[in-house]
Amino acid sequence: MKFDPAEIREAAEKDFDSAWKRGIDYLERPSLERTYPRRSYSHGRPHPVFETIQRLREAYLRMGFTEMMNPVIVDAQEVHRQFGSEALAVLDRCFYLAGLPRPDVGISESRLSMIRSIMGRDITAEEIEALREVLHSYKKGAVEGDDLVPEISRAINAPDSQVSMMLESVFPEFRELKPEPTSRTLRSHMTSGWFISLSNLWYRTPLPVRLFSVDRCFRREQSEDAARLMSYHSASCVVMDEEMSVDEGKAISEGLLSQFGFENFRFRPDEKRSKYYIPGTQIEVYAYHPGLVGSETKYGSGWVEIATFGVYSPTALAQYDIPYPVLNLGLGVERLAMILYGSKDLRALSYPQLQPDWSLKPIEIARMIHVDKSPMTSAGRDIARSIVETCVKHGNTPSPCEFDAWEGELFGRRIKVSVVEPEENTKLCGPAYLNEIVVYRNEILGIPRTPKWEAAFEEGVQTGIRFIDAFAELAAHEIEIATIEGRDSETRVRIVRTAGEINVRIDPALERYITSYKKRIDIRGPVFTTVRSKLLQGDQYGEKA
Repeated sequence: MKFDPAEIREAAEKDFDSAWKRGIDYLERPSLERTYPRRSYSHGRPHPVFETIQRLREAYLRMGFTEMMNPVIVDAQEVHRQFGSEALAVLDRCFYLAGLPRPDVGISESRLSMIRSIMGRDITAEEIEALREVLHSYKKGAVEGDDLVPEISRAINAPDSQVSMMLESVFPEFRELKPEPTSRTLRSHMTSGWFISLSNLWYRTPLPVRLFSVDRCFRREQSEDAARLMSYHSASCVVMDEEMSVDEGKAISEGLLSQFGFENFRFRPDEKRSKYYIPGTQIEVYAYHPGLVGSETKYGSGWVEIATFGVYSPTALAQYDIPYPVLNLGLGVERLAMILYGSKDLRALSYPQLQPDWSLKPIEIARMIHVDKSPMTSAGRDIARSIVETCVKHGNTPSPCEFDAWEGELFGRRIKVSVVEPEENTKLCGPAYLNEIVVYRNEILGIPRTPKWEAAFEEGVQTGIRFIDAFAELAAHEIEIATIEGRDSETRVRIVRTAGEINVRIDPALERYITSYKKRIDIRGPVFTTVRSKLLQGDQYGEKA
């Protein structure tokens, strides 16, 4: 809380030790819900694939490469120019784009009758001509599909809802349209875009040209599995210069991948021997990563096939009038991310939200366990602490018994709070009142501090919530409500069978997580504690006693 520095200085001059000890009075006394681990500084988490993309971008930029955007949509004839006799094999893995044709729509008398029925009025000759003009413009491509409804609406002075009904019932041609394929494809290799880009750069850019692009590619796989996705990211670069050799690719590989912790590189000829590379220049890059040694992935040896490079063939470059040698290196971003994040499945890495399996860390579980109702005021929080202190001190006292816990002013009224047990042959509090909520082996347990549960407290995550703590906050909350309304209150808990009975709320997502893995939420036990508040004489009217 805010304090007066002058007042503190004066107190310190008179009695430094006393002033120093009173410093604790200026700290917040938070409600249980505002204590750690529920109180935390949360932060967003980047997606592993996009985090890897960002690291690759920064790595390329540090090496002096310039970032480019290559065409995503590539006509099939470009693939034939680039890949030659291999084009059909490449195109077999490509997605072809299709589009809806623009129908030639006529306006017959029967259709005009239906339009009049929908509009609820006659349609003028000028409006009919304007409608014909809009439909004709749509056929020619002058009006786009998403503009068709508002254009017709303006032409015939009708609301959009009526026009939408007309397109559905009067002009079935629109409803029955079927996509027609084109020769355009989504690129399956970044190479498809590099040829197009370089053909427009070689004659106006000084050599050497060093470019990179980290972007999405598409491949029509028969199915997606742990190692294949139909949409993936390629981290690709090119170097164009008058002199070029495979040693350029080796140097780029080491310079790029060493920034991710790889070392001790090996280079092996690639058996695929693509025709757009010069024979003997298509090389696979293997690298050693000490962090992978002994891991439970297939890279436990530390060695990984991580990239491929090659020098584009003059026969392919000549199709684009490119007169200089070009080296190209590429790697799959998702594959690199799998290595860096220890993932075994591309689908789980890329689309975790679509996977049936999910995981929470113990501390994340603990943060999803809340105190449901808490006191609203500083005095209310003092009441809750006083209830806890009274129960801890006198909890094992034989009953019947009653102990005053707090007396003071709340909302302008003076009240007294007591912990009571009127029944005989028991104790002020039941045996489980000091049980604590702990996350242990993905289970949520309400357990006592006994040798039996020592491992749970040592290895698990403590929420900082005891049964009596949560109950005291509920009691203080209800005391505040009762005091506002000018009445006494009684808050009681008996045998706890669920978290809610002890004023603990489990996040619904956490409940689903625990039950999906057939784990336990075991918060139960005999608490048997009663708290009463009483308005002191005269304060039923807001008067001080």
